[in-house]
Amino acid sequence: MLAREQALREHCAALAQCRRCPAMAAPVVIGNPVLSPILLIGQAPGDKEGGLGKPFAWTAGKTLFKWFERIGLDEDTFRQRVYMAAVCRCFPGKNPKGGDRVPSPVEIDNCAGWLQAEVDLLKPALILPVGKLAISQLMPVKKLDEVVGKLHPVTFHGHPSEALPLPHPSGASTWHRTEPGLALLDSALTILKNHPAWQLVARQAINLT
Repeated sequence: MLAREQALREHCAALAQCRRCPAMAAPVVIGNPVLSPILLIGQAPGDKEGGLGKPFAWTAGKTLFKWFERIGLDEDTFRQRVYMAAVCRCFPGKNPKGGDRVPSPVEIDNCAGWLQAEVDLLKPALILPVGKLAISQLMPVKKLDEVVGKLHPVTFHGHPSEALPLPHPSGASTWHRTEPGLALLDSALTILKNHPAWQLVARQAINLT
């Protein structure tokens, strides 16, 4: 355990120095280096996360953590007990047509090695991809309706696991606030609450208090 913890800390330290993508805005945004049976994968940080030094630190994060609080873990506890990663770890910049720029395939590939190293270290029992870009790294997705609200067996970077896709909690999206998104999100959160990996994390959190 101690060797894996040290390896994860060293991984995060190396990741923080990454500058592979010149069009991306530093700094690299990294979650806590916690060994966890759950791996959350976001899309890419927004323009506020770099300054705040943690993923999902702005308005989308407030919505995301309200979802998790509904099933037993508040934001601080979630950050301490779940490893938070992303498809890309730096802010991609703004899209001239509005919103944030979608990372290019090259940028996604540049970051994939970091994610693979995390999967190798964590061997997660459960992966939570948040948003269509993250979900698409694990399975084909045309419509969120087809994948959210279900638990999917996956093999990710060579590791067998289960994936529970979640919609992106962006305020610009209405999917998770209208039907069928509302019902599918509720189904996903019910599955998450009852998953052995979530229950293990919840028990660990209780033991720490």
